[in-house]
Amino acid sequence: MMARTAGQMTPWRGRLRTGQALARYTTWRVGGPAERLYEPVDRADLAAFLGTLPADEPIFFLGRGSNLLVRDGGLRGTVVLLAGALTGIDRIDAVTVTAEAGVPSARLARFAARAGLAGIEFLAGIPGTVGGALAMNAGAHGAAIWDSVGDVEVIDRRGALRTRTVAEYTIGYRTVRGPAEEWFVAATLRLQPADPELCQRRIQELLTHRAATQPLGKPNSGSVFRNPPGDHAGRLIEAAGLKGAREGGCQVSTLHANFIINDGGATARDIEQLIWRVRDAVRLHAGVELQLEVRIVGEPGPEPAGRERNHDL
Repeated sequence: MMARTAGQMTPWRGRLRTGQALARYTTWRVGGPAERLYEPVDRADLAAFLGTLPADEPIFFLGRGSNLLVRDGGLRGTVVLLAGALTGIDRIDAVTVTAEAGVPSARLARFAARAGLAGIEFLAGIPGTVGGALAMNAGAHGAAIWDSVGDVEVIDRRGALRTRTVAEYTIGYRTVRGPAEEWFVAATLRLQPADPELCQRRIQELLTHRAATQPLGKPNSGSVFRNPPGDHAGRLIEAAGLKGAREGGCQVSTLHANFIINDGGATARDIEQLIWRVRDAVRLHAGVELQLEVRIVGEPGPEPAGRERNHDL
């Protein structure tokens, strides 16, 4: 498939590019190229575009690239970039808000707070999009997005749009299982009436706590591992002696051990190797098998020749 040229007629209206490095679209600032990268104009355009793809075309939906590690070899097939595209948000009635999948989670939280609707203030501290939050049941401070979901709109690989209810999904801690080969394009959330000033104050408190406890000054992808039942991944990593551990250009954060930061010049290979070091160390130290919260996708890059490695700790 080629990018559209002047005078070429297509059923879609968005922007299609080839060989685009995905590092600029991920919060870790690493990742190889997308074979094809498509930025839709709206849901109808996305439907038209997907309808032109071969039945065996690999498709990957990308929001703001948080909780995601794209390997250095990049992604085959077509990456659909929703961030900056599907950004509609609206209040439907006294307690209901609808948001498209490309809406930043923080923007949705602020929109609801200003409207005097409570229940999703925690989203202000989650750096992804609504689509990503739906896909992983993003949450914090004892709340999660699917607690407030009324229904969702999805699209399949043929471009067919449909509405699904919460009952059609199995929802768990950082997991969502539903029909295969469908992607979220919008959600309806039912919230609770509240004082707008109190909602906004709560958001500010959460953001202040986040700034004090998370390494926001360096590229990272949020929590790397899920918290095991009754414990915290960060505590286990620190107890295993991996706080501050380095691999190439990345490091386990000295502020929060469940974060890995790109300390300058890191590759996806560096980060993935450090992830497995941390997991192995916790298993040996505590007998706990940490489960990934980040998603690792794509093709490995070539082994770097003659690169001096840094394996502190």
